[in-house]
Amino acid sequence: MNRMMAPPLNAQALRDAVDWAIASRRSVRAFLPRPVSQEEIESILSTARYSASGMNMQPWHVHVLTGPAKTRLSAAIAQLDDDPRRSQDLAEPYDYYPREWFPPYLERRRKVGWDLYGLLGIAKGDKQRMHVQHGRNYRFFDAPVGLFFTVDRALQEGSLLDYGMFLQSVMVAARARNLHTCPQAAFLKFHRQIAALLEIPAGQMLVCGMSLGYADPSSIENSLVTEREPVSTFTTFHNTAKETKP
Repeated sequence: MNRMMAPPLNAQALRDAVDWAIASRRSVRAFLPRPVSQEEIESILSTARYSASGMNMQPWHVHVLTGPAKTRLSAAIAQLDDDPRRSQDLAEPYDYYPREWFPPYLERRRKVGWDLYGLLGIAKGDKQRMHVQHGRNYRFFDAPVGLFFTVDRALQEGSLLDYGMFLQSVMVAARARNLHTCPQAAFLKFHRQIAALLEIPAGQMLVCGMSLGYADPSSIENSLVTEREPVSTFTTFHNTAKETKP
């Protein structure tokens, strides 16, 4: 791709297309078995590699799982997840979520959880059905493609900022191809087992997993659309113009 080429669409169509790809990105939790070709995956990653990174470090490394490799890993993780004695004390490689939840993040977390469980008919306190639903993470929600993203452990927090931009680019590039994704921190507690299964070098840390494929429109959970705060609630505009007295 020529990064200096002219836009392929007129200004309005270009804005609408980019805005659509960003706004239509959401976490899909049920996928069709329709395969995604390696060429398509490579095309997505080839676009995402242009994401910004400090000093052009490009700290991302991607592991792509399909077919038997994905099935074997899913089975191994599910076996651990179903055994509380082996899984309850597993430590994550870094703190993705706050150690103590507080407003407004606590309320947002609760709402998205209960909205999802409400669609699925899972009652509050039904721990078994919650466990089963959460366990679908480890089958990549039946998506044909599973992705794992790792970063060099010697790098600092700034590289995680870069990584966030790369992950967003992957997900937006997927939307441009009518594909959906689900970024997944659920895999983090099993990072050691994943590293062993995929022979990931010890110097690499798992950042997250991701499901990739075509959304199943018949699945009720895919009707979930999370609410987002308006710009006015998270933005402060500073007028730096100074008034001069006559």
